[in-house]
Amino acid sequence: MYDVTDATFRQMFVKYGRPDVLFTEFVSADGLASEQGREKLKRELYFDKNEHPIVAQIFGSKSETIKVAVKLIKELGFDGVDINMGCPDRAVEKQGAGSALMKNPKRAQEIILAAKEVAGDMPVSVKTRIGYNKIDTENWARIILETKPSAVTFHLRTRKEMSKEDARWEEAEILGRLGKEYNIPIICNGDVNSVEEGIELAEKYKIDGIMIGRGAFGKPWMFADEAVRSRISGSLEKRLLTAVEHARLFEDLYLPGPTNDRLFHGHTKNFSVMRKHFKAYVTGFKGALALRAKLMETQNADEVEKIIKDFLA
Repeated sequence: MYDVTDATFRQMFVKYGRPDVLFTEFVSADGLASEQGREKLKRELYFDKNEHPIVAQIFGSKSETIKVAVKLIKELGFDGVDINMGCPDRAVEKQGAGSALMKNPKRAQEIILAAKEVAGDMPVSVKTRIGYNKIDTENWARIILETKPSAVTFHLRTRKEMSKEDARWEEAEILGRLGKEYNIPIICNGDVNSVEEGIELAEKYKIDGIMIGRGAFGKPWMFADEAVRSRISGSLEKRLLTAVEHARLFEDLYLPGPTNDRLFHGHTKNFSVMRKHFKAYVTGFKGALALRAKLMETQNADEVEKIIKDFLA
């Protein structure tokens, strides 16, 4: 998720309760293949050694640039590379990448095989959907599985549905069966809001894993044990101070300053990126709407801390 699963977001989960595997923001393979773009985009591929196992997600529609990107990702020490074939963003689709690859099965297969050629022993996985304009689960899954990726994650909606409809978990039964047939791990994604719910769905549909995206927003303790989750989620003060901590990390890494200069040579991000996180942290309690409105106007972590501490006082 671009501008979501950055290094600061991941570090919050490393501290409070990490999942089995972490993924980077998705990055353009064309950009990584370009000398000018590569320097800036390395910011999105930054990770700390405490994040292993970590997978870099890329998107693209050209085998030659996919190969360059995969080579770089391998050199950077990632544990795997994931090819996005499900993003519905129009700018991505215009490049023939993301969800657009569901309309070009031959190209999709060529890209996976090109990535595997360069990756060697580094796993190559795919993230996709269950169809473009209509549900096409079995046919599309077989096209992907024939290339023998290390794993495939299916967002259980079509491209047309975006995230507007409920995830179609009944399709997971088909995917679980195909995973066994091809001996390839199948991961499913969509509307999962807790680890317990994810485990129950995985067992019900006989799939190998669950990916959680939006369900983890504002809950870096989500994958921790029950005692930790109860301690933090049950305390409004702890929840809100976690948002302050997140803002501090973001400011240090991505706003102008010595850390950003050293790591990214001045390639910064705007503090407004934090707004989607504030929206998730600040919800479900009296006064949340007004507090959230104030946080949406902040420009740095000091402002965030003052507003939250004033609210708590």
